[in-house]
Amino acid sequence: MRYKETELKGLIIIEVVPFEDHRGKFYRVYCKNELKNIGYNKELIQINQSLTNKKGVIRGMHFQYPPKAETKILKCLKGSIFDVVIDLRNRSPTYLHWHSEILTAENMKMLYISEGFAHGFQTLEDNSELLYFHTELYSPDYESGIRYDDPKIGIKWPLEIVDISERDRSFNLIDNDFKGLTI
Repeated sequence: MRYKETELKGLIIIEVVPFEDHRGKFYRVYCKNELKNIGYNKELIQINQSLTNKKGVIRGMHFQYPPKAETKILKCLKGSIFDVVIDLRNRSPTYLHWHSEILTAENMKMLYISEGFAHGFQTLEDNSELLYFHTELYSPDYESGIRYDDPKIGIKWPLEIVDISERDRSFNLIDNDFKGLTI
């Protein structure tokens, strides 16, 4: 695995390096010892998989407040997504900045998303599938989100939005009362 820093410290692109021969490919998706090189020192608690049927659907922007803030590692298994991460760490020089990355089954990129970020995506193809590794359990009492269309963030979604859940649509816009996350 190769690691590529982004402008958001704590958001890292993991480039998988497959071993290939006449039989096909073999590659690692997770290795705790290798991930220690980028500061990963948590235990995986939960692994989730999502399938989104339609192109243009948005899921997000989700996060959990401390003490249930989580690190995520994610990989696109099928199709493709426009993946977005927002820095919510109130002491960060990139507070409220966002980064996007296209993840596909073919490019095999993964994202390492540290605690203190909101995450979401838009599907670029029908039947796009994601695998998520989490360091915390889903905790409804600590979960929240940022609106996908918040003008203070200004995410430029690449496709027309064809669907978004009522929950994701109902997140508040950022206002002066939002203090970010202290991690």
